Parts: sequence; C-alpha cells; structure tokens
Amino acid sequence: MPFEVLETLSLPGDPLKPNDDAFGHAGHAAVVLDGATSLGDPLMPGDSDAAWIAHFGSRRLMAHVRDGDGAQDALRHTLEDAKKSFVALRRHEPREPWEIPFASMAFAFEADDGFEFLWYGDCAGLLQRPGGNVEVLGESFAAKLREARGAAKAAKALNRAPVSSGSLAPYLPQLRKERSRINSGRHWAFSPDPRAAEHVSRCHVAAPKGALLLLASDGFLALATDYGRYTADTLLEKASGRGLAALAEELREIEDADPQGHKFPRFKKSDDATALLLRLV
Repeated sequence: MPFEVLETLSLPGDPLKPNDDAFGHAGHAAVVLDGATSLGDPLMPGDSDAAWIAHFGSRRLMAHVRDGDGAQDALRHTLEDAKKSFVALRRHEPREPWEIPFASMAFAFEADDGFEFLWYGDCAGLLQRPGGNVEVLGESFAAKLREARGAAKAAKALNRAPVSSGSLAPYLPQLRKERSRINSGRHWAFSPDPRAAEHVSRCHVAAPKGALLLLASDGFLALATDYGRYTADTLLEKASGRGLAALAEELREIEDADPQGHKFPRFKKSDDATALLLRLV
C-alpha cells in the first residue's frame, strides 16, 4: 500500500563536506542510500564518489518506479544506469576493488498487504504496526556492533584514539582490505555493477494501514545501535513524537561530548544521518 511522508531529514556528518547520504520517495516507494566513505582520490567528477552513488541511485530508483517498474526491476535498471554513468564519467578504471563507489540501501515498495523491503548493508527500517512492537528490518543493529568492536580493536593496535585528528589515514589499509571484499561471496552492495541486483536482501512485510515505517542510514540509527540512547521501540516512538530534527540535535550532542571516540568507538566523529518517517495509507 502507498506511503505518506510524515517527515524527512538528511544532514552531513561535517557541514564542510558532501553529504554521502541520499533519499527519495514516490508515493508507493521510498529509499535511503548511504554511500560508503571514499578511501582514496575520487574517480568521478565532484568531491565525493560516495555522494555520487547515493544521489544518483536515489534519483534513478524513483525515476524507474515512476515509469512503472516493480522493486526488483527498478533496482536492476538503476544499477545498469549507474554502470553506464560510471564507465562514461570516471577519470580512470579502478585499479583496486576498494576504489569502486558502494552504498548501503533501504528500499520499500508497496504491496497489496504491506510492502516489499530490499536492502544492502547497514541501512535499515523500523516498522510499527498499530498497537504493536517495533520490528527491525535489515542488519544495521548487528553490523554496527561489529563496526564498533573493529574501531576499538584497530585503535588499540595503533595506540591512538579511534577518532584521531579526524582522519581515516591510519586505518586505510584495514578499511581498504575489508572494502575489497564487497561484491564477492555473500557481501554485496548498491554499486555500478548490475550483478548486485541478484544479491540484494529482500523480504515481504505484511503491514496494515496506519503502520509507521522509519527508513534510516546507520548514522541516524546510531542513537540506538552505537550510543544506546534509545531502543528500536523508543527511537521510533521519539521520531513520531518529537520529530526527526530534535533527534538529530541529540545525536550531534552525544558525538560532540565524545569527539575522539573513547566512550563510543567509531572511525568518524559524526556520520551523515538520514531518515524518512512514513505512514502506510
């Protein structure tokens, strides 16, 4: 069934840098994309390959939805579009897999009794049926726990604060090694590679009219996954009650109070944060 957009939010982790998150909605579909932080010089025009893949993807997904594509076809056609654009505009062919632009995704598409949910990586959805508990859609909560442990371990090995001088440079070898595993085996992402359409995670979600759905990037979900300020239930409750902007202020206050990541280990002081609050109608 269609989605009513109640509120949207998207803000960069650093106001002086591009926002590598993007979102889109088209009545019967909605998406959040989170571009993976670039680990080297950009291949595409502009300042950020991560911003390119996220914003290109959100625009093209919604365009294909409006043209009548179903969820799987819209995704496949968008990844084909991304490959064409990437090959045409890139400065040179990637020398290593980690140079390819990748993104996480949470994509909801209407169905007669609810919606189809497709995802890559650690973007996720929080669903609350009228009178029910919150259901987590996707893998963000488990993925963020692993990432926090990895940040703490890497910082200890290098004998430095997790967020040291705001730079990823000390962690680049490790991050590039992990990034190069994407689009192989079980690890796939939204990318300029049409093969990824066949490896998207997906499920059918039965939900009635009046159900609330929050689609969000991991930077917004950190209020629950990383910082423990909320549970999935209370985060959606606060989003629908206080609003997304108030939660974003709270998010940045937590990060400003722990700028080097000693209390909450992470690779960046603040991540881009994006959320769409929807109601099924």
